[in-house]
Amino acid sequence: MNIDKRYHSEYVEWLTGLKNRIKSTQIKAALSANKEIIELYWEIGRELFEKQDNQGWGNSVVDNLEKDLVSEFPDMKGFSRRNLFYMKGFYTFYKSDFEKVQQLVAQIPWGHNILIVSRSNSMNEALFYLAKTIENNWSRSVLDMQIRTDLYSRQGKAITNFKNTLPLPGSDLATQTLKDPYLFDFLTLKQNADEKSIEDQLTKHITQFLLELGTGFAFIGRQYKIEVGDKDFFIDLLFYHTKLRCYVVVELKAKRFKPEYTGKLSFYLSAIDDKLKTESDNPTIGIILCQEKNKIEAEYALRGISQPIGVAEYQLSRAIPENIKSDLPTIEDIEKELSTTLNGNERG
Repeated sequence: MNIDKRYHSEYVEWLTGLKNRIKSTQIKAALSANKEIIELYWEIGRELFEKQDNQGWGNSVVDNLEKDLVSEFPDMKGFSRRNLFYMKGFYTFYKSDFEKVQQLVAQIPWGHNILIVSRSNSMNEALFYLAKTIENNWSRSVLDMQIRTDLYSRQGKAITNFKNTLPLPGSDLATQTLKDPYLFDFLTLKQNADEKSIEDQLTKHITQFLLELGTGFAFIGRQYKIEVGDKDFFIDLLFYHTKLRCYVVVELKAKRFKPEYTGKLSFYLSAIDDKLKTESDNPTIGIILCQEKNKIEAEYALRGISQPIGVAEYQLSRAIPENIKSDLPTIEDIEKELSTTLNGNERG
């Protein structure tokens, strides 16, 4: 039935609001269902722990439980032998601090939780990945990549002068935004690649580059031209950070850090603040990405600089961290066995 033209705009407005309410309800229902599943798996894990470790039932109870639960609930894919052991591992990892993490683990899918529990060496590391997953809405593949590249050990580790040049809480947020080292192993380059080649590849693979930089970076341009006096100067890479609300100048150095690099970058920051920054923007931040640095040398170089600058290394190749074990489940394993649990519940 056609809507009378007199009511068309009113109908469109009503329909838009209705769609938003339905989507909101779907999200709430999914979160609620996920919370129930996490709590169920926690209880199963707790009871398996008690019966195997405290009562000495042995691993045969898992085989029997898998058979009986799969027979009773054929549409649910979460009761495999592997997943039952995951439930026990989930309980064992968090059992002393579950109240601390209960609300966090309920906000992400089971497969995400298993990745975090299986690959975290401490409660603090697990809490870090839980919070980052929720904050950034990471997919399982992105979470897997962040863990494999050891984001926990790299986040906030760059050498900066932010505490002396930025007000709180902006200085803390800016510090946590930077990493050290940055991993550019997605580039098809040799270790001794020059700066132009790295720039070419980073802009060619801008999606991966932005993912490595982290949430909030928006790419403005490469070899960004600024005119100062009667000369043109070119900034390697220019970004705007939506959370920090400031421009970010990135200078690439395919060599060891030198103190004089900070003077040139400080000049660029002054120019961007003068020519691009608005009243609503915070002071421009600079990042020097170099192949190698001496920590003390970099700290001395930044000590007398009045503008916010960070110094970090980059790597064109990396080794898998020692805590990533080869016998851990792959993303495909987890998706195959676990990710259809919610769908099974919906069909049931």
